[in-house]
Amino acid sequence: MDLVLASNNAKKLAELQALFAPLGVKLLTQGSLGIPEAEEPFETFVENALTKARHASRLSGLPALADDSGLAVEALAGAPGVLSARYATLFGQPKSDADNNRVLLEQMVGLSERGARFVCALVAVRSAADPEPLIAVGRWQGQILPALQGEAGFGYDPLMWIPALGRSVAQLSAAEKNAQSHRALAAADLAQQMREAWHLG
Repeated sequence: MDLVLASNNAKKLAELQALFAPLGVKLLTQGSLGIPEAEEPFETFVENALTKARHASRLSGLPALADDSGLAVEALAGAPGVLSARYATLFGQPKSDADNNRVLLEQMVGLSERGARFVCALVAVRSAADPEPLIAVGRWQGQILPALQGEAGFGYDPLMWIPALGRSVAQLSAAEKNAQSHRALAAADLAQQMREAWHLG
């Protein structure tokens, strides 16, 4: 079954393709089909993911899968939240992982509360007008480090310390990350829903 992924992020595609492979699903990026990115006007991960999934399905005529994910820092009232990918631009800086990480550290100077979580909302629709979208949310709890640690992963991975593992997310192998990340948790939930509701796998 072909499923349009409402993202052009190659690393996200690789992660999700591995997670959904057991269902016999093949993910196609929306960019490979000439579909532009959707607007993300909402303040919650679920609403943005649903918007992106419907957009990709409407323009492709295929079932679609969308992810909206980011970092929620407790001491910053949940920021950067849905603005995680472009957090630095809120402070007049370029949009990049390096700038996002630097700005986050600047915002946390002097804060002793370092609790944070990665959040991933995954939404799958059979069509743009699907009245029964499948929705799953995964959360991965950790703490924000005072400096970058590790070279793997992307986004805020070098700043997210997982106490249970004694390492940052950027110090994990792809297999380790795929086994327990927020995206892995959401994908496992969504995959089970797809087995039951869409009769896949």
